[in-house]
Amino acid sequence: MDQARIRRRDLLATLAATPLAAPLVAPLVAPGRALAAEGFPSRPVKWIVAYAAGGGTDTLARLLGANLSQRLGQPFVIDNRPGAATNVGAEAAAKAAPDGYTVFSADNGTLVFNTALFRRLPYDPERDFRGVGLMARFPLFLAVAPDYPARTLRELLDRAKAAPGTIDVASPGVGSPHHLALERFAREAGVRFNHVPYRGAAPALNDLLAGTVPAMVVDYPSSVDYLRSGRVRPLAVFSAARPADLPDVPTAQEAAGLRGFEAYAWQGMVVPKATPDAVVARLTEELARTLADEGVRRRMREIGLEPLTGGPAEFQALLNAERATWLPLIRELGITLD
Repeated sequence: MDQARIRRRDLLATLAATPLAAPLVAPLVAPGRALAAEGFPSRPVKWIVAYAAGGGTDTLARLLGANLSQRLGQPFVIDNRPGAATNVGAEAAAKAAPDGYTVFSADNGTLVFNTALFRRLPYDPERDFRGVGLMARFPLFLAVAPDYPARTLRELLDRAKAAPGTIDVASPGVGSPHHLALERFAREAGVRFNHVPYRGAAPALNDLLAGTVPAMVVDYPSSVDYLRSGRVRPLAVFSAARPADLPDVPTAQEAAGLRGFEAYAWQGMVVPKATPDAVVARLTEELARTLADEGVRRRMREIGLEPLTGGPAEFQALLNAERATWLPLIRELGITLD
């Protein structure tokens, strides 16, 4: 009987001590984060787009959002917040609750260029965001009006060398990927153009079609119909390879001998920095499945977009490479949006 009482006493002591061990286990399990991910999403997800409705960024978000809605069982509602070189949308996304119910289309302007173009930003790319996954690249072309005398990129460069700074080349705006790609291209090719910034791609394209400006750096989604029909004549693409549907258009590397030259506009999905790991992992997984969907990929190619895959690690590697390339150039040229 004494031994039975001793065993009973030991068992009760063990049970009484168990709650004291719980706090040691809790940080490893992270119950708050696990709870946040359980059943996610249980309500609509807001997708902030820092551009107006109808453009390439908006179209991409709506295409991917429709597929994600089917996969996750909740609507992805597009919230267009254009203005201030994406700063309006970026600030709204940075200040959103970090619960996975706000995602943001962040491009290389938001995450790379703006840190050098502005003295002060209403957000900090490193402090305020974490990458979910890459989404797409927008190929960039150096194109000319149909009746422009230069028939090849080499002829255009010869003209630029003969009369530095006299050939007007339009872009959608100062500090845009198009503008910065032009500046980098001109520097590496050893020429100087006269950059003509517009307030958006549409008015610049209209003037290119009318011959008001002879040349422009265009992105594929905004000019795909003009490029394919020949109403705008592409001299070179700034990608590493020729476009599959425009195989006669050489790369800048081929046409100008610029070894290693590449420039794109690109976009990825980000969320507020403190969003739980499990929620980010779910979004990363479903975004990857969406981008692997052949129907989605086919539609992206139709509108001039290149699917760009990769999760948080690949996202960060791209950011590191882009910052090393573009930030010194912006600062050396003294380009500013302040």
